[in-house]
Amino acid sequence: MNSPFKDIELIPLFVFIGGGAGMSVLYLCRLALKNPDCSWDRKNNPEPWNKLGPNDQYKLFTVNMDYSKLEKDRPDF
Repeated sequence: MNSPFKDIELIPLFVFIGGGAGMSVLYLCRLALKNPDCSWDRKNNPEPWNKLGPNDQYKLFTVNMDYSKLEKDRPDF
C-alpha cells in the first residue's frame, strides 16, 4: 500500500521552518505592542516612553536585574 506522503523525510523540515516562522511573527507582534518606542495612539499618548516608571520591565530577557529595587534616575516632564 502506498503512503500518501511520498517524501516523509521532509516533514521535520516543514515543522521546524513553520515553528520558526510562527515564533518570529509572535516576537514581531510583541515588539509592536509592548515596546515603548512604538506608538500606535498619537492623540492620547504621543510619548509613551515618558510614562514608564523605574519598576516597569519592557525588555524580553534581562540577566540579574531586579526591577523592584530600581530608583528613579530621570526628571518628570
